[in-house]
Amino acid sequence: MSQNIFKGSMFNTWKPMWVVLLEDGIEFYKKKSDNSPKGMIPLKGSTLTSPCQDFGKRMFVFKITTTKQQDHFFQAAFLEERDAWVRDIKKAIKCIEGGQKFARKSTRRSIRLPETIDLGALYLSMKDTEKGIKELNLEKDKKIFNHCFTGNCVIDWLVSNQSVRNRQEGLMIASSLLNEGYLQPAGDMSKSAVDGTAENPFLDNPDAFYYFPDSGFFCEENSSDDDVILKEEFRGVIIKQGCLLKQGHRRKNWKVRKFILREDPAYLHYYDPAGGEDPLGAIHLRGCVVTSVESNSDGRKSEEENLFEIITADEVHYFLQAATPKERTEWIKAIQVASRTGK
Repeated sequence: MSQNIFKGSMFNTWKPMWVVLLEDGIEFYKKKSDNSPKGMIPLKGSTLTSPCQDFGKRMFVFKITTTKQQDHFFQAAFLEERDAWVRDIKKAIKCIEGGQKFARKSTRRSIRLPETIDLGALYLSMKDTEKGIKELNLEKDKKIFNHCFTGNCVIDWLVSNQSVRNRQEGLMIASSLLNEGYLQPAGDMSKSAVDGTAENPFLDNPDAFYYFPDSGFFCEENSSDDDVILKEEFRGVIIKQGCLLKQGHRRKNWKVRKFILREDPAYLHYYDPAGGEDPLGAIHLRGCVVTSVESNSDGRKSEEENLFEIITADEVHYFLQAATPKERTEWIKAIQVASRTGK
């Protein structure tokens, strides 16, 4: 399995790395296109710590400690990414201990999935807003799970949609979707099944909760009405995230910020990229205007490239800078869509 970890802690510095999970270790590369890795972390006898609290200001960090007591730290871009990595690394370590072969992409062979099944197409059908699985806010153990659904609802949908012949076959397909990352576990029951050694990691159970990885899922404690209103702006589905330069309103200085764009409701939250659970600020995008900036207010060409401006409905101006023209265009298009569709 290969995936871009947001930052990895190697040689006492934090740097972006391309990370590959093998059967018996983790290789890390300076960039995806490199032919040879910068290093390799053996997993035999290693332990994994998540969440890792060694760095107070960094979010989504996990730690791997080798048999030689060497600590390696990784920081994911978001919570679901960290949990997916932790889950697969734990499986790989268990396979090494049990003398088994770990291969995340071997789902089709290991459970005899029919070649006619297209998991990607099935996933898109499940997410269809009209005919797909309905996302709900479910409550369990004094917690509210937002944008999720139950295990038995998934099997019900597969059977009623005639995607499978019976519930047993539905369980096999749902397990495949889970193993390939199209579904994610939410709550202790579903997570325990995934981490365990049961034949089916997916549970056909009304108390087992799951969610789509890009649905905007989050879990919260039961709270007062005031808290619910305060968290309303975080309920939107995440449609884009990444780092941009932002100009300060007072000192007009530029700082790198991590931005998360949500729609319905449409908000652009920005964070300190070094960490911190709470955003530094929020831009309400409903009815905003976003345009590229090629010149200063006096008509002269701007010294900074790839600038764009957001003007909110309250006429607050935000100036942002992307790394490339393509990235600027992508952000402008995404914000324009959110400003029209998000409340």
